[in-house]
Amino acid sequence: MTITAILNTSHIRLFEAPKPPFVHSVLHNTDKEQSNGKLTRALTHNLHLKLCCVHHENSYILMTINGCLGATARPNSLSLPVKGTDLWTLHRDGEVKLRMGESGPEAEPPLTVNQMFTSTVQRFGNYNALGWKEGEQWKTMTYNDYYKTCRTAAKGFLKLGLERYHGVGILGFNSVEWFIADIGAILAGGFAVGIYTTNSPEACQYVAENCQANILVVENHKQLQKILQDKLPHLKAIIQYKDELKEKKPNLYTWTEFMKLGRDEPDAQLDDIISSQKPNQCCTLIYTSGTTGQPKGVMLSHDNLTWTAFVTGQDVSLTDADKLQEVIVSYLPLSHIAAQMIDVWLPMKVGGVTYFAQPDALKGSLANTLREIRPTAFMGVPRVWEKMQEKMKSIGAKSSTVRRKVASWAKDVGLQTNLNKMDNGNLSRKPLNYRLAKRLVFRKVRKALGLDRCTRCYTGAAPITKDTLEFFLSLDIPLFELYGMSESSGPQTISLPDAFRLTSCGKVIPGCKTKIFNPDVDGNGEICFWGRHVFMGYLNMPDKTEEALDSDGWLHSGDLGKHDQDSFLFITGRIKELIITAGGENIPPVPIEDAVKEAVPLISNAMLIGDKRKFLSMLLTIKCQVNNETGAPEDELTPEAVELCSKLGSNSTRVSEIAGGRDRVVYAAIQEGINRVNEKATSNAQRIQKWTVLEKDFSIPGGELGPTMKLKRPVVMKMCKDQIENIYKEVLTPTTPDNPLPSK
Repeated sequence: MTITAILNTSHIRLFEAPKPPFVHSVLHNTDKEQSNGKLTRALTHNLHLKLCCVHHENSYILMTINGCLGATARPNSLSLPVKGTDLWTLHRDGEVKLRMGESGPEAEPPLTVNQMFTSTVQRFGNYNALGWKEGEQWKTMTYNDYYKTCRTAAKGFLKLGLERYHGVGILGFNSVEWFIADIGAILAGGFAVGIYTTNSPEACQYVAENCQANILVVENHKQLQKILQDKLPHLKAIIQYKDELKEKKPNLYTWTEFMKLGRDEPDAQLDDIISSQKPNQCCTLIYTSGTTGQPKGVMLSHDNLTWTAFVTGQDVSLTDADKLQEVIVSYLPLSHIAAQMIDVWLPMKVGGVTYFAQPDALKGSLANTLREIRPTAFMGVPRVWEKMQEKMKSIGAKSSTVRRKVASWAKDVGLQTNLNKMDNGNLSRKPLNYRLAKRLVFRKVRKALGLDRCTRCYTGAAPITKDTLEFFLSLDIPLFELYGMSESSGPQTISLPDAFRLTSCGKVIPGCKTKIFNPDVDGNGEICFWGRHVFMGYLNMPDKTEEALDSDGWLHSGDLGKHDQDSFLFITGRIKELIITAGGENIPPVPIEDAVKEAVPLISNAMLIGDKRKFLSMLLTIKCQVNNETGAPEDELTPEAVELCSKLGSNSTRVSEIAGGRDRVVYAAIQEGINRVNEKATSNAQRIQKWTVLEKDFSIPGGELGPTMKLKRPVVMKMCKDQIENIYKEVLTPTTPDNPLPSK
C-alpha cells in the first residue's frame, strides 16, 4: 500500500495509488484570508503526524495518530470542508464555511462526531460511559462497548433503508437506547432528530415530514400510537425500545430485533459513509418548540457539536477521565440542545459517565437518583431548583426552634460570604463563621441533596428568580447561569466560580463573540452571537434563516440584554415578548414578573399583559401541589403556600379558596406586594393596574409551559382570552392602583 501526502499552505491531500478502493481525505481551508500557512502551522506546531493505512473489514481507513496541541492524542483523521463557501445553507446535504480563526480555540482542527468519539475510545475505552438502573441495581457500559453498540445501531439503520441526510426520529425518555439511536443515526449518515415526548400526533407528524424521517425510534406503545404512518411517505421502519410489542407489524421492530440486524451486517458500507463525512455537514436537527408558528429545524453540523463540546469543556474546567471522571445525571428532554450538549457531547469529549434518571424524575424520583449517583456537575431548569427550594423550606418549617435558628444564622453567613467573594474575588482565607456554618449546615444540605461532590450547579433554558438564586447561594450552592439557544449549539455565555454575578448569565465562551445590536441609552439591545457554534441554518426555511443570520453572519437571538462594565451579560427580555402599550412605551415583562414573584412568595407564575392596551395587568397563579403521575397542577396548595397563608391569617389550603377574590386576606397581601413593585416602577406606564388569580397553575400538560418550563405566552393569551378581556372591560388608569376587591 502506497500513501502519498502532499502538503502545502492551503491544503493537504491524502490518497492511495493506484489500487482502489482508495482513501481520499482532504484538508482544505475555504477562507482565503486565513489560508496562508494557518493549516500548516496548526498541523505542524508541536505535532508528530504519522499516517498509516489500516486494512479493516475489506475497507481502508486512514488514521492520524499522535495528535497536536498538547498531550491529547488527535482523533483518527482530520478533515476540513472542501466546498463550503457560505456561512449558512438551507439544504440537507449542504456544506458551510467554518468560522475559523488564526489562533486560540477558533483554530482548533475541526472534527466529525466519529472522530471525537474514537479519540475518546482510544484514551478511555475501558472507562464507564453510560449507567442505567435495572430494578435496584445500576448497570454500566464502557466506552469501548458504547462505540461498538453505536456502530451496530448504525448498520441496523442502513439495513432498514436509512438514506443519507434523512432523519431518524427519536421519541422517548432519556435512556441508553436514546443515546445509541442518536449517535448511530449520525454515524450512518442520517440526521439525529429528537422529538418531544409531550408532542401531539400532529406535531410528531410535522417533524417526521420535515426531516424526511426514514426511521422512528419510540419508547413504548403510548408513543407508538402517535405515529401516523399513512401520512409519512418516507417512513420505512419503527423501532420500539421499551416494553413488549402489543401487535406485530411488518415494519415494527423491538430493540433486540433491530440490534440483531446491525450485528449481522458487514462493516464496509458504514466505514465508507463514516470516511466520507465532513465536519461542516449537518448531522443533527434540533426542533424549536414552535410557540409562534411551526417548529423550525435547526441544522447543526459535526463541528457545531464537537467544537462546542471542546470549548465549553475547557471553559468550565471539565476533567479528563484519567484524572477525575465527570459524572452526569440525564433527565432533561434530550430533544432540547441543553440536555444533548450536557448529557451526550460534553461527557463524550472528556470521557465522563452519564447516568439515566427514572422516567418519573420530575415527579419526585430525581432526588433519589442524585443521592445515589452524586454527580460532579448538575444542570437544573429553574423549576427544578424552585421545587428543591420549596421542599427544603417545607422541611425547615417543621424543624425545632434551635435547628431553625442555626440554619438561619448559617444562611446569613453563607449569603454574605458568597456575595463578598463575588464582589472581591476568591477570599484567601474563609471567615471562621463560614467554616463553622459549612461544617454544621452546608455539608449536610449538600449531602441530603446528592450534591456533595458537585462542583458546578447550573441553571438555564428559562429565567430564574433572584430569590431562588439567593436561597441557594445562602446555602453555599451558587447556581451558575447559562445562556444560549439551539441555534448556538447550546451555550453562548456561562457563569463560572471565578466569574460570577447574581442574575447575570456570565461571560461569552472562548472563541466566540457577543454584541448588543442597536442599544438604547441604558445599553439594552438585541443580543447577537458569533462563533463556530452558530448553526448552519433552518432546514428548508430561507426566510426564517435570513431573519436569524444577518449579512455579516451574526446570529440575532431575539433576546434583549446588556453588558455591565466587566462584560457580564444580563438578559432583560425578548423582543417578541416586549410589550408596547397603547401609549407607545416599550416594556420588557420579565423583570416586572420576577419582581412580583419576589414580593409575593405565594405566587407561582406571573404573566404581564398590556400589548396595545392602555394599562398593564397581570395573570397570577398560586403555588400548588402537582400530580406525580400526570404532572398536572392540583387544587391543593403546597406546604409552603399553606404556611404563608397561615401567617397572613388565612385558613386557605386550596387554590379554589383563593381564586376569584374568595380570600380577601390573601388578595390584600397580593395587592400590597404589587404596590411595593409599583413604587419602584420607572414610569406610571410600567405600573400594574389590575390583576387576577387563575384557577389553575401553568404546566407542561396544560400547554402553558414548554418542555424546559419556559412560559408560552401566545398559548396563555389564547387560553385566558376571556379573563384578559374581563380585566380590560372597566378601563381604570389610577396613578396609585388600588385593586378593587369583590364584595363579600
